[in-house]
Amino acid sequence: MQITMQTVILDFNTRVEEVNKYFNFLEQLSTEKTKLAVLENSGEHKIKPIDSELEKTLKANGYLLLYNLVESTMRNAIEAIFEELKSSRVPFDSLRIEVKKIVLYNFKNRSLDNVHSRITNISTDIIKEGFNRRKLFSGNVNREQIAKTAREYGFSCDTDHTKTKHGENLDAVMEKRNDLAHGNKSFANVGRNVTIGDILQIKEEVVEYLRQILINIEGYLERQEYLHSDNRSI
Repeated sequence: MQITMQTVILDFNTRVEEVNKYFNFLEQLSTEKTKLAVLENSGEHKIKPIDSELEKTLKANGYLLLYNLVESTMRNAIEAIFEELKSSRVPFDSLRIEVKKIVLYNFKNRSLDNVHSRITNISTDIIKEGFNRRKLFSGNVNREQIAKTAREYGFSCDTDHTKTKHGENLDAVMEKRNDLAHGNKSFANVGRNVTIGDILQIKEEVVEYLRQILINIEGYLERQEYLHSDNRSI
């Protein structure tokens, strides 16, 4: 299926809904609206509160969900940029200098044995044959990486600071995710020093930051800002 900004935003909204359900569950824990109903040997259900150690693990797991949202969203958005270039058959010479550098870097890292037979018009095919989705990011998406990517492609990373803090919480999300993914810290250890209220706030700001970045990229594509200014029709 061809990825467009419409499908990227649809996927983002679906993932946000999944994230929200989990964080709503966490919020209910904090207000003690959610408890465990344990089936006793007698056949009766006994209501028990959530164990404090389990609560720490559940909070830590929230960082994994958030990081998954961050990396998948950015990967899909960059792929949508390349899909736009491919579907529009944009020639290499028409691209802005920043995007030309990306295309050349991508193509340099591809094996010529795998791509030479598919190149019939190097001016356009060099763009699609150089792109490799699997090479996009790898556990390192934070605010700095998104800002760097924005500079490289030429789209804006400006957001409403009052709602997003310009993505500053992405640094903590990436750090906690890496600690968990690489086994540097236990789930209980990561979840120990954050309240449910804190992580809910982080979730709100991260989701809004990503939403505004997607809006920026959507405008970037609509205005054809991947092209050199002399070649834009808008």
